[in-house]
Amino acid sequence: MHRSIAICLVLLLSGCGLDVASSAATGAATKAEEIKQAEKTKEQVLQRIDAANQAAEQQRQEMEKAANP
Repeated sequence: MHRSIAICLVLLLSGCGLDVASSAATGAATKAEEIKQAEKTKEQVLQRIDAANQAAEQQRQEMEKAANP
């Protein structure tokens, strides 16, 4: 009798362990996707900043040419 109770407890607890491991794996995959998206967003922002800097530099050069004919 005690043996069958012990077996049931072991089976129940091992099932909980699998659930926790599965949840951890799912959470890790979600975090990895968030990181990938954040890096993509960062790259887009850096490209926009670079384009804005280039446009500002071009505008500055054009203003200098207009000021010094």
